[in-house]
Amino acid sequence: MYPFKQTFFAIYFFATLLIIGGCSQEENQPNNNNENITKTTEETEINRDEDTPSPTEKQEKATHSLSELTVHYMDVGQADSTLLQYTDKGEEYTILIDAGNWNRDDVIHYLHSQNISEIDIAIGTHPDADHIGQLDKVISTFSVGEVWMSGNTSTSQTFQRLLQAIDQNEVDYYEPRRGDEFKVGPLQIDILYPISVSENDNEESISLKLTYGEVSFVFTGDASRNDELRMINGSIDVDAAILHLGHHGSNTSTHPAFLKEVSPEIAIYSAGKDNSYGHPHKEVVDLILGSNIRLYGTDVHGTIIVKTDGKNYEVLTKKDGKITPPTSGRVPLSKPEPTKKDKQEPGDKCMNINTASFEQLQEIIHLGPARAKELINLRPFTSIDELSRIKGIGPSRMEDIKAQNLACVGG
Repeated sequence: MYPFKQTFFAIYFFATLLIIGGCSQEENQPNNNNENITKTTEETEINRDEDTPSPTEKQEKATHSLSELTVHYMDVGQADSTLLQYTDKGEEYTILIDAGNWNRDDVIHYLHSQNISEIDIAIGTHPDADHIGQLDKVISTFSVGEVWMSGNTSTSQTFQRLLQAIDQNEVDYYEPRRGDEFKVGPLQIDILYPISVSENDNEESISLKLTYGEVSFVFTGDASRNDELRMINGSIDVDAAILHLGHHGSNTSTHPAFLKEVSPEIAIYSAGKDNSYGHPHKEVVDLILGSNIRLYGTDVHGTIIVKTDGKNYEVLTKKDGKITPPTSGRVPLSKPEPTKKDKQEPGDKCMNINTASFEQLQEIIHLGPARAKELINLRPFTSIDELSRIKGIGPSRMEDIKAQNLACVGG
């Protein structure tokens, strides 16, 4: 069932005595085996007519005989979690990509509602708490065959709990890299990214192309636009019918060149309703709709389900809704001319990072307990940009922090 658990059997036949005993008769007796092989070939050629399927037609028939693959893009608020279910030759397969936010149990409840008891592969695209949030609970609640992670680490309690769950439940662990290929029953998995890791969590998200018959899906976690360009410059064809938009529809992802190469018919993003980050960003919505790609989002449609037999697919939504571009985006595609200093005047939603409490600081995106503690130790700050002094706060996360428009200095 699992791509790394294979058992090999070798059977040896010894016929020395028969060969020796039959050598004296070989010259005088016809080779019946060769005659039978020739006859079988001839009969195949003679009997093949217009009604006999060619190898290509047989392959097409095999594609049509695939069981139904169901892909659940769960509505888990401002977080990510996707469930895949299918069967092959009586064998059931279940794959989970990400596991929602750390402070909720909605992924666990949803898996129970689908009568899940075993998960073949659980994938945490990167260590952020809105992607691996409930993965420790998943491992402790269900029988998990393997866990795939990028290899990047985090000091967050969420990540530490996950490591403990993997160890305590003796779950197999693997870190996939670009170019890895796996067959999980009839499902083909191609790893698009990362090539290597360097603690740039978002930028080095596990990115996948899943192919079921003739229908393909692409997932990129929170990969950045630069990483998307690296994906399309690799040797793997990223063309797919369904694209899960990176980073919840943020404009830090979905480069136009990447979108063109994937050329999806459907784009889906996972985001919370009225989230503070402005996801999905206006630029991304405009790009998708302007490319005549159908757009679905969990904030508008609730849980989104795609069903396919490997040839055709259908999209089912829990709620009806239409996605229109927001009136403005939180983070522009290009850096604008500065209109105000980072040292902004405190407003109703402004949190002074020089005076905020340990608990309050954790309301700022990407500031878990460890980073909040480090922030306090590094005080005072003269600008928001100085938050990059905190370990793990790189350019992408700085953009997220500024987009949230919560942190400030002064006041």
